[in-house]
Amino acid sequence: MTDNLFEFKDLRISAPKKDGPDIPIVKGVSFDIKPGEVVALIGESGSGKTTISLGALAYTKPGLEFSGGEVLLYGENVLTMSDDETRALRGGRVAYLAQSAAATFNPALTIGEQVTESAVMHGILTQAAATKRAEELYHALELPDPLRIGHRYPHQVSGGQLQRLMAAMALCGKPDLLVLDEPTTALDVTTQIEVLKAFKKVIKEENAAAIYVTHDLAVVAQVADQIVVLYSGEIMEKGTADEIINHAQHEYTRRLMSAVRPQPTAGLGDKSIAGEREIDAMEVIDMTAGYGGIVDGEPVITILRDINVDIGHAEVIGVIGESGCGKSTLARVMAGLLPQARGDVKLNGKVIKSDLQDRKLEELQKVQFVYQMADTALNSKQHINTIIGRPLEFYHGITGKENRNKVREILEMVELPPEFADRFPSELSGGQKQRVNLARSLASNPDVMLCDEVTSALDSIVGSNVIKLLKGLRDKTGVAFVFISHDLSTVASFADRIVVLYAGRVVEQGPTDAVLTPPFHPYTRLLISSVPELRIGWLEDTMKKREMAVGIARGVEITAVGCPFYNRCPMAIEGTCDIEVPPIREPIEGHLIACHITIDDLIEADKETQQVLHGFEKVGEDDDRMSTAH
Repeated sequence: MTDNLFEFKDLRISAPKKDGPDIPIVKGVSFDIKPGEVVALIGESGSGKTTISLGALAYTKPGLEFSGGEVLLYGENVLTMSDDETRALRGGRVAYLAQSAAATFNPALTIGEQVTESAVMHGILTQAAATKRAEELYHALELPDPLRIGHRYPHQVSGGQLQRLMAAMALCGKPDLLVLDEPTTALDVTTQIEVLKAFKKVIKEENAAAIYVTHDLAVVAQVADQIVVLYSGEIMEKGTADEIINHAQHEYTRRLMSAVRPQPTAGLGDKSIAGEREIDAMEVIDMTAGYGGIVDGEPVITILRDINVDIGHAEVIGVIGESGCGKSTLARVMAGLLPQARGDVKLNGKVIKSDLQDRKLEELQKVQFVYQMADTALNSKQHINTIIGRPLEFYHGITGKENRNKVREILEMVELPPEFADRFPSELSGGQKQRVNLARSLASNPDVMLCDEVTSALDSIVGSNVIKLLKGLRDKTGVAFVFISHDLSTVASFADRIVVLYAGRVVEQGPTDAVLTPPFHPYTRLLISSVPELRIGWLEDTMKKREMAVGIARGVEITAVGCPFYNRCPMAIEGTCDIEVPPIREPIEGHLIACHITIDDLIEADKETQQVLHGFEKVGEDDDRMSTAH
């Protein structure tokens, strides 16, 4: 009798072809999982991670089929189950957590209804028992207000909370196996820690097992007991987390390790080519913006407040901060998608209209937006030639053969073969689609490109290639980039200057190396400290620091009074930070920090982690009751 909870035995999945032999996709994969164990599947995009993990639910993507091997749950082959047994398996004995919690939850139903639905439908629990079980899971996953959060709707909680609620949904029916498909990829660094800590705790407590699909090796080091390294549907190497991370044998595994993004420190970037120009490419001056319309010169819901940012020609400005801090809103204001309530936006020294409907064609052409998800940004019904050719015709009047030739030039500029012009987006990989997304913006010949999380959904190797491409485009074309990201390491390696946004205000900005060198604003220090290291035990070590525990536990609150970071700051001064807007301090020319704490005290704080935290002199297991909704 095996003590394995789950096992893949020589799993083979292929794509059948009518006019030829089947195309092998998964090629004889074998590994097992014991109760309470997490097995991580790692590899580049296209290595077969998700395809293999979905096999645990006896499911293949459209166009694929199981062609060999066994998938065993407590020794029973799920591939030979009847349809009724397979339905009972999915969501009952094996639960799946998708990458996007926001896309998984139904906005029209309460959270509690959705968390308990599967357990009740499968007949595992009654509604009353499922609701009680859900409340226990909310508490175990360290969600705020566990007795009432189930009555809220998905839009009323943060991204990190929604990701943990999806875990509660999966765990409610007490499954034997969890399949976690990139559950933290799109999360900012502080939220990622929060979710990882909760996942790890609950999996151990429930004595469940998990398959964890990811391309982030630093995350793997925190959660995995075993690691399986995949390439093109085959196992290159497998072993314990320590064996793979600290003693990798296969050349491909070592290549993945070398592609891990370094910690965000000074000196990672290249020397800037940004020239000294009297006139900036773009400038945002004393800008306030928000949603819900503008009443008496103020937005109904203020998101950004008194923002001042300038972007030089051929310069890269990195904008960092947690979800909900206003990064994308800033880009939308620059693009004219969201008119500001107060302040000005200048393009090449001239004030431009706040609404894109009122901007001149030339102004629209000079500022281009590159969206995060190429899948949704590109029209799936159009050829690449049409997608890239449209701005050439709209802005420059280039048509016919000249348009087609220009499209091929632009494809080569983004390092794609010219023959891709005749393909549809669905025929390209994620990295290739993102290059087409960039090519479409480049076709306008812009002065400024607003890149909103363009590498966040890409694996480390593909993402680093996109960054190299952006650097090359800047050097060739002189275009300036506003690079929005929650990945501090990528920003550190690419940006000339960094703007740190918190709760809609700029708390720190300056040259990249200056921002990443003490003194830090306390929020900048929290962000840098939250970037996972490729080290087993890093998560546990980090959460032992009281400063980190509280900084992670509390969420972003937009406020018009005092410093917005007051409720999370380990150095907050009661009666000052909560009432007065912080002064701007300048430790060196061009490096600005908005903080009541003196520069000397900020430098001293970096030498020793704060032991006493404002408002959190007693931090314990039940701290969630004291924290704000996050």
